[in-house]
Amino acid sequence: MAPQENTFLIAGLGNPGKQYADTRHNIGFMALNRLAEKLGTEFSRMQSNAMVTKAKFKDKTVLLVKPRSYMNNSGQPVGAIARYYKVPNANTIVVYDDVDLEFGIIRIREDGSSGGHKGMESIIQLMGTNQIPRIRVGIGRPPGKMETPSYVLQSFSKQENEFLPQIIDTAADACLEIITNGTVSAMNTYNATVI
Repeated sequence: MAPQENTFLIAGLGNPGKQYADTRHNIGFMALNRLAEKLGTEFSRMQSNAMVTKAKFKDKTVLLVKPRSYMNNSGQPVGAIARYYKVPNANTIVVYDDVDLEFGIIRIREDGSSGGHKGMESIIQLMGTNQIPRIRVGIGRPPGKMETPSYVLQSFSKQENEFLPQIIDTAADACLEIITNGTVSAMNTYNATVI
């Protein structure tokens, strides 16, 4: 079967479980939940160890995927679902947190390395390519001598929570811009500070 050029897969990365729901590492899940709202759908089924829902946007089929595999193994469910639906790599979009970007900054790229992000690293490995568009959502560096793993598993501060809905909304809109007009257009529109 030929690649399905009109099908897009958008994966938001995070860790399953209530204890992780509001942590910095789960901003990818938050963006996907917002995107599901915008598309009038909700996550109701499991496939390949991921929560999945399917929606129509304009003339495109959009698969929203939240891996349940824990961050470091995100590539297994994302790769399996992309193969099952014959989604081209260029139509597979990954949304995740980035400690190297200040809080409130969004960066979109067409391809490249994982930048040390274990979830993205897993996806690149399992899919055998780094030609995967991604939306990196800045969460800032850990303060003082705090270790990164502890920091990313913390909840957002009260001040950050004030701006979080706007950031998540922008990340969701960036996904729709990639689907509508391509990654370069989304980069030109959204590669900036949100707050």
